[in-house]
Amino acid sequence: QVQLVESGGGLVQPGESLRLSCIVTGTNANFYTMAWYRQAPGKQRTFVASKTNSGATDYADTVKGRFTISRDVVKNSVDLQMNSLNVDDTGVYYCSANSLFWGRGTQVTVSS
Repeated sequence: QVQLVESGGGLVQPGESLRLSCIVTGTNANFYTMAWYRQAPGKQRTFVASKTNSGATDYADTVKGRFTISRDVVKNSVDLQMNSLNVDDTGVYYCSANSLFWGRGTQVTVSS
């Protein structure tokens, strides 16, 4: 059974950083394009970042230069380093594998 479990969310102030992690079990994460999405309160889920199994990355325009997606082959995980956070980054962050498998999400709140 494939499972994705996100962690690392929390409450931070504008300008601070967080690092999210998504641990994959039941399969090898390197087989998939791994991605992060987020859902702000009252809005639809939107794309944040992705990393293909060949290493290509893609980012939403709103996070380019601030967020970095990376894989950890040993942990079988994908991380999202988020710097210079602002209030618009608030939401539930979800991890996905090929948009087929999804985690339950981790809450990120940016507030002063």
